[in-house]
Amino acid sequence: MSTGKIGHNKGASLVYSTEFGKMCPDCNKPTAKCICQKKQALPKNDGIVRLLRETKGRKGKGVTLITGLPLDNEDLKKLAKSLKQKCGSGGSLKNGVIEIQGDHRDVLEKELDGLGYKVKRAGG
Repeated sequence: MSTGKIGHNKGASLVYSTEFGKMCPDCNKPTAKCICQKKQALPKNDGIVRLLRETKGRKGKGVTLITGLPLDNEDLKKLAKSLKQKCGSGGSLKNGVIEIQGDHRDVLEKELDGLGYKVKRAGG
């Protein structure tokens, strides 16, 4: 027999609330107050920041990708903003990878090296 609840699935989590907006699917708290993000460990890496140039899936437009930065999400956002300003270009932060529009590997290599990171160019 049905309990009268329509669309109720065991194990389903709330992803949006009209009261709070986006919700974390893991802790069921508003994303602004999510405790999961703080618990996540920094990504494991070999201590080398890599600069890549990529055009695949971007209709021929190139972007410079910066991977391997041992920073949490907030620090990555601040660094991404600073690097975009240095390059005079747009960009974004996706899954711990900073994307800067255009080929700015020379400028970014100098800037990251100045911040004390070991930088390598990867790919073409």
